[in-house]
Amino acid sequence: MKFDLGRRVLGLAAIFLGVVTFVWHDFNIWQQIQPLGNLSHPAIVVYLAAIVQTFGGLALQSRRTAPGGAIALGVVYLMFALLWLPVFIANPRVYGNLGSFFEQFSLVCGALIVYAASGFGNREQSRKLARLGYFGFGICVISFMLEQLLNLRATADFVPKWIPPGQMFWSVVTTIAFALGAIALLSGPKALLAARLITAMILGFGLFVWLPAPFADRHDVNNWAGNGVNLAIAGAAWVVADFLYKRSSATSA
Repeated sequence: MKFDLGRRVLGLAAIFLGVVTFVWHDFNIWQQIQPLGNLSHPAIVVYLAAIVQTFGGLALQSRRTAPGGAIALGVVYLMFALLWLPVFIANPRVYGNLGSFFEQFSLVCGALIVYAASGFGNREQSRKLARLGYFGFGICVISFMLEQLLNLRATADFVPKWIPPGQMFWSVVTTIAFALGAIALLSGPKALLAARLITAMILGFGLFVWLPAPFADRHDVNNWAGNGVNLAIAGAAWVVADFLYKRSSATSA
């Protein structure tokens, strides 16, 4: 994987999510703002977030403007992540609420690594920020595994029925893959391979699960938003793989 390609994918996903919001004028894809209560003008919050995502995603396409874009996206995704915590506290028996926190937090980790890789600040500070984002993403992968493990049947229902040998098989296999990937990321020796395989697997989710969804029902905004979120998480995983590749190249040089 060419270094910096993950940054561009993460940015494209942000642009896509921003465009989806403007096209549909549907606040349901921003369920994270619900814990704020009954806002008098929710459109202001939603559209502001969409604007930040759109321009932040555009900024990520250039190395020169990437630091600013990473900060903007990191702040938005952190806000969305934190707003899931009250939902989980109110109903802790539903792991999906905490899982949604970690989905958003994985994007924060990707943005943090992008910022750290930009070279802003001193070298030691950048190294610490990158490692923080890296290990944070590893913890998010543990959550991805737990969310699937606790909902194996529901996960299996997402798998297209035409893919052999069966839906439950792929539900179990991908859950195990997340578990092994998390171990590899947090332990180190095979971290780069794990990051690349996790990226490929999440892109596979997009190709086989989310990409066909709008063709089945193009009027359901969740089908479009699901594509955006999945691509964003794949972009964050790709950023991690790019970071590890650059680090290994620098070590072997």
